[in-house]
Amino acid sequence: MMVYIPYIMGYEFKTDPYKHQAEILAKCWNKKNWAWLMEMGTGKSKVCIDNAAILFEKKEIDTLIVIAPKGVYRNWANIEIPAHLPDRIEKNVVTWSSSKTKANEATLKDFLTPTEALRVFLMNVEALSTTKGKKYLETLLGRSKSLLAIDESTAIKSPKAKRTKTIIKLGPNAEYRRILTGFPVTQSPLDLWAQCNFLDKSLLGDCGDNFFQFQYRYSVMKKRTMGSHSFNLVVGYKNLEQLSELLKKFSSRVTKSECLDLPEKVYMQRSVALSPCQTRIYNEIKEFALAHLDNDGFMTAPNVMTQLLRMQQVLSGYTKTDHGELVRLDDNRLNELLSCLEETKGKSIIWSRFRYDVKRIKDALIEKYGPESTVDYFGDTSDEDRISAVEKFQDGEAKFFIGNPQTGGYGLTLTAAQNVIYYANSFDLAVRMQSEDRAHRIGQRNTVTYIDLISEGTIDEKIVKSLRSKMDIASQVMGEELRNWLT
Repeated sequence: MMVYIPYIMGYEFKTDPYKHQAEILAKCWNKKNWAWLMEMGTGKSKVCIDNAAILFEKKEIDTLIVIAPKGVYRNWANIEIPAHLPDRIEKNVVTWSSSKTKANEATLKDFLTPTEALRVFLMNVEALSTTKGKKYLETLLGRSKSLLAIDESTAIKSPKAKRTKTIIKLGPNAEYRRILTGFPVTQSPLDLWAQCNFLDKSLLGDCGDNFFQFQYRYSVMKKRTMGSHSFNLVVGYKNLEQLSELLKKFSSRVTKSECLDLPEKVYMQRSVALSPCQTRIYNEIKEFALAHLDNDGFMTAPNVMTQLLRMQQVLSGYTKTDHGELVRLDDNRLNELLSCLEETKGKSIIWSRFRYDVKRIKDALIEKYGPESTVDYFGDTSDEDRISAVEKFQDGEAKFFIGNPQTGGYGLTLTAAQNVIYYANSFDLAVRMQSEDRAHRIGQRNTVTYIDLISEGTIDEKIVKSLRSKMDIASQVMGEELRNWLT
């Protein structure tokens, strides 16, 4: 429910906040460290921008730094900042680029000098793994009074990742720190450690600065052997109520069902028959995996997921040779998609985890509906084309938005869609949830229909069942459990 609150802490909003947004700001605007655990579509970007604006007008900061995934960070400059930062606040917005052109180098150098304007610096999280990106951020933090925010903070969940180590090391140089995510736990509660450590290592108590101590306190470990090697494997979790109580002290949790009067989601399935060629190759891969399991008695998680991925590729209509060459298979999936689209009203998003699918689907739709009917959004799409794709779909003639959910499933507003079709699902629960919420968020007025293409009797069924039950597949399918997925 939108409420008109013209002022809060003497701050006048550019866009009126929802009740939950105003309440969150009132609670945390002056906190040094805070976690906005807000589901996609509940407006956490606006909360962050308003928080920075409040602090700027109170002369607490002079710079807002936002670190976000590659497919998201430019949205802050193109959409979020213009929409929510009050026009009365003079701003200087710069997006990170590793280009070595003189113009780019001059822009980045000039930005390091404080001015009367609010400096807004937007950087992709991947840049933290580079020497140039790390050094620049370190210099900027040293020359500013900043609010440092990590958007989609699960990008720093791995304690071993270079970018995680970098941001944890540099974090204390910021006056204020924030993390933004709808799903802070994507695989296990252990995902929380690095995100919270970035905010402040003291927030998690005496294990906040030691991951292994954190793991010992909140996970159940069992010793496993593989050949001559032995190792400890996480098999469960404990003390989670205690962990939850700790989180409440420095976070705001918001779900869409609690705060937004959004239309409902409707879930459907479309059956796709396998061709004889697909059936043969699928069964060969399955038998190979089962034989491997029988001989070794144990399969590592990467091996497990590799076998499932190979099977999923076959279901999508192709396989790869031992030399990595793509082999096209006879299949019915594309035709089933086209039939499905003929029966739907309004605009549609089509997600597939495979680049091959994105290109194939785009070609088929352009052939059938014309070149203006379709836009794509995946790893090979340039930043400029990504912006154009969203605009054409949201406000233009494009009826179909085809993308890779690992790239396009984050940070985009695609409320023009009434249908979301999953051609080939990701195994990652967070990716699935994020991609669903591109359409089901603030601004959506229509019921959204989600359609999964499924080949019956295959892993398609298990994947969709797990994702819809809010279970992460990678954490389920380990070792002997693979047998249950294959049979």
